[in-house]
Amino acid sequence: MRREHRSGAEIEAQIQAQIHAAREQIEATRARVNRRTGRNLAAAIGIALVLGVVLLASLLWVKTLFMVFATVLIGFALFELASALRFAGRDVPRLPLVLLGAAILPVTWYFGAAGMWWSTLAAIAIVAIVRLIELADPATRTGRGAVFADIAAGALCIAYVAVLGGFTVLLASQDGGEWWALGMIVMTTVIDTGALAVGVWLGKHRLAPRISPGKTWEGLFGGAAFAIAAGIPLSVWMLGQPWWFGIILAVLLVVSATVGDLAESIIKRDLGIKDIGSFLPGHGGFLDRLDSILPSAVVMMALFQVTHA
Repeated sequence: MRREHRSGAEIEAQIQAQIHAAREQIEATRARVNRRTGRNLAAAIGIALVLGVVLLASLLWVKTLFMVFATVLIGFALFELASALRFAGRDVPRLPLVLLGAAILPVTWYFGAAGMWWSTLAAIAIVAIVRLIELADPATRTGRGAVFADIAAGALCIAYVAVLGGFTVLLASQDGGEWWALGMIVMTTVIDTGALAVGVWLGKHRLAPRISPGKTWEGLFGGAAFAIAAGIPLSVWMLGQPWWFGIILAVLLVVSATVGDLAESIIKRDLGIKDIGSFLPGHGGFLDRLDSILPSAVVMMALFQVTHA
């Protein structure tokens, strides 16, 4: 009996040791993936799933809810970028910039492209005027060049975040455009996921080491392969286009998504920060989540117009 008891204890200890070793291996793998991706991957996936569910509900249930959803996201992204610029020394009027920039999206939704351009000009002009009015306070007075840089920074926020975001709601507002907007978001997600997965496991050759050290050529081609695999059925079954359109769609969106990702990396590098914001665990901020989508919306809107001419 004593011998059997000792044998049972040894088996239990061995099982516990194996569980402990497996747990350490999982943690080591997760840490390695997080180091390669520069993010908490589990948190990133969870946040992405939540945003995806809200996105689907808004686009396929009541399209107006998508406009509201997009306006909220763009408002947060504007706040993040304006805050990052202020941290870097640029005196950007944050409140009017966020309110006027976010207002471009509902104006675009109800008044189309003309409304987007007029509201953009008005937002840039008002933000510039607010910055000039602030000069009445001696504490905000700086040199002429610095004031011009502040105004240019405000215009950059509006043009980069709000206008490109406006193309997303402009696309969704078209007859059948919700499917194109959904397809664009699905494709950019596939591209990002494919590039991330392939880059983590196979990436060796840096794509743009001075701009974004984590991106590799292997990841880029992996994202392109995933995009083509998803783009062909998506074009046929969701967009009602021929199969070869999926290849064109994939190539164009790989380019736009990569350019958007690198553009945000350039901004972060110039500002000396890792993430634009910290609202979304695993993603950094809202702009870190939207960087691939914003320029891709312009590409998708152009393709929609060409195919519906």
